[in-house]
Amino acid sequence: MTDTKLSAAALRHPEKRNRPDNPSPRKPKWIRVKAPTSAVFGEVQSMMRSKKMHTVCEEASCPNIGECWQRRHAAFMILGDTCTRACAFCNVKTGRPGLVDPTEPEHVAESVVNMGAKHIVVTSVDRDDLDDGGATQFVRVIEAVRAASPQTTIEILTPDFRDKPGALELVVAARPDVFNHNLETVPRLYPSIRPGARYFQSLTILREAKRIDPTIFTKSGLMVGLGETKSEILQVMDDLRIADVDFLTIGQYLQPTLKHAAVAEFVTPEQFEDYKTIALAKGFLVVASSPMTRSSYHADRDFETLRDARLEKHGRARAAG
Repeated sequence: MTDTKLSAAALRHPEKRNRPDNPSPRKPKWIRVKAPTSAVFGEVQSMMRSKKMHTVCEEASCPNIGECWQRRHAAFMILGDTCTRACAFCNVKTGRPGLVDPTEPEHVAESVVNMGAKHIVVTSVDRDDLDDGGATQFVRVIEAVRAASPQTTIEILTPDFRDKPGALELVVAARPDVFNHNLETVPRLYPSIRPGARYFQSLTILREAKRIDPTIFTKSGLMVGLGETKSEILQVMDDLRIADVDFLTIGQYLQPTLKHAAVAEFVTPEQFEDYKTIALAKGFLVVASSPMTRSSYHADRDFETLRDARLEKHGRARAAG
């Protein structure tokens, strides 16, 4: 890594500055992606800059940014660009966040209108410093987008709102079309990969969202290649199905910097297909499983598939009854 990249990583992740390097194995051929060069990509990037918007596409160094922005699909990241936690896998900046921007919901709504987006993803940094964990801002964004672009469907990817009473209820009451909260990895790896979170707390968030509103679509995502075993992944699938989660995404973990957790293995495309087959057999309505899958990757197309899958399932149930 060059000195420039080292200094940039230290600024974004000061808590990792003194950690030893964790080199990953060389990426296989199926991980390669093209750098974004399209004119549409430039338009979307300029619009985000003009509205002072943050996207998880950029902040988390998503490898699919070129493809998604070419299709005018972006995952908005609200509540600033600085996270109060320091997960070993994540490239979002960590530190002390600034004040919540009261104009942010309107800026998101304006951006959605300008993009002509049919489906959007809204996520956030963790804001453990806020009494509601940022739940009120999620609600304001949902309301602003609905007012400006009623036809746009809204998917939210939330933090776990740990120790924030009433936060989940507030967000679910705003009736997003999809409620997403990622488990990220298997329980055994939480202490090293996601130390600020708790596996069963995250699982409870998903279960409670469905209990509060049984009509809401729920979704969760996993990274593989961190040292988990196949049997552990299958157990997580079972846990998610017990929580009645509809949609599962599985993608390859990629190391943002040498100071982050190393890649233990690059899972083959064939294994991803195997995971997809198993997950569908376990009862998920939709499964996106591939090396380049991310939570918001193809979220617009997948929402249509999700909606159709539920209608088909209900149709079969009526026919059987």
